[in-house]
Amino acid sequence: MLTITNVTWLDLLYLTGVTVGVYLVKQTVIKKNPAPYPPGPRGWPLIGNVLDMPRIKAWITFTKWGKKYGDITHIEVLGRHIIVLNSVKTAMDMMDSKSTLYSDRPVLPMAGELQRKNLHRVIGSRAAVDVYNEIEEEHIRYTVGAVTLRISHGYEVKEKDDPFVDLANRVLTHASRALAPGAFIVDIVPFLAKVPAWFPGAGFKRIACEWRGALEEMVSTPHQFVKDQMVAGIAPVSFTSNLLEGSGVSAEEDYAVKWSAFSLYAGGTDTTVSAIYSLFLAMTLFPDVQKKAQAEIDVVVGPDRLPTFADRDSLPYTDALVKEVLRWHVVGPTGLPHCVTEDDIHDGYYIPKGSLVIPNIWFMLNDPRAYTNPSQFNPERFLAEDGKEPEMEPRTVCFGFGRRICPGLHLADASIWITTVMSLAVFDISKVVEHGVKVTPEIDQLPGSTCHLKPFKCSIKPRSTTALELIEQ
Repeated sequence: MLTITNVTWLDLLYLTGVTVGVYLVKQTVIKKNPAPYPPGPRGWPLIGNVLDMPRIKAWITFTKWGKKYGDITHIEVLGRHIIVLNSVKTAMDMMDSKSTLYSDRPVLPMAGELQRKNLHRVIGSRAAVDVYNEIEEEHIRYTVGAVTLRISHGYEVKEKDDPFVDLANRVLTHASRALAPGAFIVDIVPFLAKVPAWFPGAGFKRIACEWRGALEEMVSTPHQFVKDQMVAGIAPVSFTSNLLEGSGVSAEEDYAVKWSAFSLYAGGTDTTVSAIYSLFLAMTLFPDVQKKAQAEIDVVVGPDRLPTFADRDSLPYTDALVKEVLRWHVVGPTGLPHCVTEDDIHDGYYIPKGSLVIPNIWFMLNDPRAYTNPSQFNPERFLAEDGKEPEMEPRTVCFGFGRRICPGLHLADASIWITTVMSLAVFDISKVVEHGVKVTPEIDQLPGSTCHLKPFKCSIKPRSTTALELIEQ
């Protein structure tokens, strides 16, 4: 999401003054562009498109731009070029086919390639993720945070008020705000990172300092927990113990493992929670879909046990339902921005080095050219029935593009699937009845890089006495 927070108009005037010199030099020194920029809203002198940048639900504004200007839109903010992509083809042509040019990304200081290599090694394929299937199945009655902490650090959470979960939720709230593209002015004007904290508009430095302590605690404490358990010989299999096993782990490698494990938790938990919330909302709003999935589960699994991953291939409708969960409510509507490493000419447009490239994933998964009645929750769109071809696979889009595709996509997919199939096997989800009237939940989102639904009411009841017994087990 593109928003600028903690900046007053006075701050903006100060920042504008700082950029005047840069702008004047730019006009006199820089050579003529080899091709035109992509089309986009016309900006103002000096400040560019600052006033055009959406503050909430950026994907809606990006969609309007796409309809008006085409699949590639350009804006410029205080000298920083931003490219918005509004079609799957364009995103793949640029970020997949030209991945060497479009795979850089503005990252947090603690992120880097060592983390991505560790993530790929331990959870980078379906086969690698299979080792954690039993954990997913056994702990589904706890929160997603509990499941992810068990996988990342082998840590069993308390059923209520667990200190790690509480701390992690606070850190993830900070991260969601920080990772939203343009959430802070320093993301758009990087040189502000070097200004003193008293400089107008530099309030982000105070906020970063406050958040840093919680982040350090969340990264280091579970990591030390695993190391202590390994010394005692009682560490269960986990992402961290897998990478630390053996001898000769250097300080640099230990550091990378520590931050990789946190990345696994942060990336997996927040997005999975969002997807599961959308599952329960969809089942509340579309009861016929729920009944059809439950009928399939009842035939394949039966009433006497919970589903497992071994049942997945035999549950095509339920699998299609999971795909529709990922498409219908897009967890990362604008993804994470990529950064261009070198000047490029694409489709006749000039994409300068250093540009931020933002895929409008929300529109790609709600594009009526790709999906029939996209606002409708319809798993059957992904089934090859009655001679029709299934519609576009959402997992090719929702986890990102190119070399920066989400390394935890297989784990996330597995988490969402097992939660869906187990929940539908034992629960009936429906609208709440208040004063004799069924309450229809509103579909609305909270701000942040991970798109969470606003709280809503629904009724969740065991389907039968047998289902209740399975839940209690």
